[in-house]
Amino acid sequence: MGMEWLKSGAFFGSIMFALMGVIIFLVAFVIIDKLTPYNLWEEIVEKQNRALALVVAAMSLGICIIVAAAIHG
Repeated sequence: MGMEWLKSGAFFGSIMFALMGVIIFLVAFVIIDKLTPYNLWEEIVEKQNRALALVVAAMSLGICIIVAAAIHG
C-alpha cells in the first residue's frame, strides 16, 4: 500500500470526477423537479410532506448510484 493517491493525476482526477458527479446529479434533480406538477421544495419544507421527502430521497439515491456506476465503469 503506497501513496499512489497523493499523485497529482490521481488526486485531480478524483476531484474532477466528484465534481462531475455532483453536477450531473444536480441537473438530473432539476429536470425531475421541473417534470413534477408541484414545487418539491415547497411541499417538503413548508408543507412537511414526509412521504414525498422519502420518494425524493429514494430518487436521489437512485440517480447517485447510476452516476457513480457510469463514472466508475
